[in-house]
Amino acid sequence: QVQLVESGGGLVQPGGSLRLSCAASTNIRTAVTMGWYRQGPGKERELVAGITRGGSTNYADSVKGRFTISRDIAKNTVYLQMNSLKPEDTAVYYCNAKNPLWPGESWGRGTQVTVSS
Repeated sequence: QVQLVESGGGLVQPGGSLRLSCAASTNIRTAVTMGWYRQGPGKERELVAGITRGGSTNYADSVKGRFTISRDIAKNTVYLQMNSLKPEDTAVYYCNAKNPLWPGESWGRGTQVTVSS
Protein backbone atom coordinates (compact mmCIF):
# COMPACT_ATOMS: atom_id res chain seq x y z
CA GLN A 1 0.00 0.00 0.00
CA VAL A 2 0.93 3.66 -0.15
CA GLN A 3 0.49 6.70 2.07
CA LEU A 4 -1.28 9.64 0.46
CA VAL A 5 -1.34 13.31 1.49
CA GLU A 6 -3.69 15.79 -0.16
CA SER A 7 -3.21 19.54 -0.35
CA GLY A 8 -4.52 22.55 -2.25
CA GLY A 9 -8.04 22.84 -0.93
CA GLY A 10 -9.58 26.09 0.22
CA LEU A 11 -12.31 28.65 -0.25
CA VAL A 12 -13.00 29.84 -3.78
CA GLN A 13 -15.75 31.86 -5.44
CA PRO A 14 -18.08 30.29 -8.02
CA GLY A 15 -16.35 30.22 -11.39
CA GLY A 16 -12.93 30.05 -9.79
CA SER A 17 -10.23 27.41 -9.98
CA LEU A 18 -8.19 25.25 -7.62
CA ARG A 19 -5.55 22.61 -8.11
CA LEU A 20 -5.40 19.75 -5.67
CA SER A 21 -2.27 17.68 -5.17
CA CYS A 22 -1.90 14.15 -3.85
CA ALA A 23 1.62 13.24 -2.78
CA ALA A 24 2.33 9.52 -2.51
CA SER A 25 4.95 7.88 -0.30
CA THR A 26 6.16 5.65 -3.10
CA ASN A 27 6.14 5.23 -6.87
CA ILE A 28 2.56 5.94 -7.95
CA ARG A 29 2.86 3.34 -10.68
CA THR A 30 2.69 0.66 -7.98
CA ALA A 31 -1.01 1.48 -7.93
CA VAL A 32 -3.18 0.08 -10.70
CA THR A 33 -5.49 3.07 -10.44
CA MET A 34 -5.42 6.38 -8.60
CA GLY A 35 -8.32 8.68 -8.20
CA TRP A 36 -9.98 11.61 -6.56
CA TYR A 37 -13.21 11.11 -4.63
CA ARG A 38 -15.34 13.65 -2.82
CA GLN A 39 -17.92 13.66 -0.08
CA GLY A 40 -20.25 16.62 0.22
CA PRO A 41 -22.37 17.50 3.25
CA GLY A 42 -24.97 14.78 3.77
CA LYS A 43 -23.83 12.90 0.69
CA GLU A 44 -22.06 9.64 0.01
CA ARG A 45 -18.48 9.58 -1.20
CA GLU A 46 -18.32 9.58 -4.99
CA LEU A 47 -15.67 9.15 -7.64
CA VAL A 48 -14.68 12.41 -9.28
CA ALA A 49 -11.82 11.36 -11.56
CA GLY A 50 -9.48 8.43 -12.00
CA ILE A 51 -6.27 7.62 -13.81
CA THR A 52 -4.89 4.18 -14.55
CA ARG A 53 -1.32 2.98 -14.49
CA GLY A 54 -1.34 3.28 -18.27
CA GLY A 55 -2.55 6.87 -18.15
CA SER A 56 -6.21 6.41 -19.13
CA THR A 57 -8.57 8.79 -17.38
CA ASN A 58 -12.24 8.82 -16.49
CA TYR A 59 -14.51 11.45 -14.97
CA ALA A 60 -17.86 11.77 -13.28
CA ASP A 61 -20.41 13.31 -15.64
CA SER A 62 -20.83 16.24 -13.27
CA VAL A 63 -17.21 17.37 -13.71
CA LYS A 64 -16.47 16.48 -17.33
CA GLY A 65 -15.04 19.45 -19.19
CA ARG A 66 -14.25 21.29 -15.94
CA PHE A 67 -11.86 19.01 -14.02
CA THR A 68 -8.66 17.39 -15.22
CA ILE A 69 -6.71 14.64 -13.49
CA SER A 70 -3.01 14.35 -14.22
CA ARG A 71 0.14 12.95 -12.67
CA ASP A 72 3.85 13.60 -12.35
CA ILE A 73 5.47 10.20 -11.98
CA ALA A 74 8.85 11.68 -11.11
CA LYS A 75 7.27 13.55 -8.18
CA ASN A 76 4.96 10.68 -7.17
CA THR A 77 2.09 13.15 -7.30
CA VAL A 78 -1.39 13.14 -8.78
CA TYR A 79 -3.23 16.39 -9.44
CA LEU A 80 -6.80 17.49 -9.89
CA GLN A 81 -7.22 20.77 -11.75
CA MET A 82 -10.68 22.14 -11.04
CA ASN A 83 -12.04 24.98 -13.17
CA SER A 84 -15.42 26.70 -13.35
CA LEU A 85 -16.14 25.62 -9.81
CA LYS A 86 -19.74 25.52 -8.63
CA PRO A 87 -21.22 25.59 -5.11
CA GLU A 88 -22.21 21.95 -5.59
CA ASP A 89 -18.52 21.06 -5.88
CA THR A 90 -18.16 21.87 -2.19
CA ALA A 91 -16.88 18.73 -0.47
CA VAL A 92 -13.95 17.05 1.18
CA TYR A 93 -11.78 15.68 -1.60
CA TYR A 94 -9.90 12.44 -1.02
CA CYS A 95 -7.07 10.81 -2.92
CA ASN A 96 -7.27 7.06 -3.46
CA ALA A 97 -4.92 4.37 -4.72
CA LYS A 98 -5.81 0.78 -5.59
CA ASN A 99 -3.99 -2.41 -6.44
CA PRO A 100 -5.77 -5.80 -6.30
CA LEU A 101 -2.62 -7.27 -4.76
CA TRP A 102 -2.85 -4.95 -1.74
CA PRO A 103 -4.84 -5.98 1.35
CA GLY A 104 -6.94 -2.84 1.01
CA GLU A 105 -7.27 0.54 -0.68
CA SER A 106 -5.15 3.52 0.32
CA TRP A 107 -6.85 6.79 1.24
CA GLY A 108 -5.59 10.22 2.16
CA ARG A 109 -7.14 12.25 4.97
CA GLY A 110 -8.83 14.63 2.58
CA THR A 111 -8.76 18.34 1.80
CA GLN A 112 -11.74 20.67 2.09
CA VAL A 113 -12.94 22.55 -0.97
CA THR A 114 -15.59 25.21 -0.40
CA VAL A 115 -17.14 27.09 -3.31
CA SER A 116 -19.04 30.10 -2.08
CA SER A 117 -19.45 33.80 -2.72
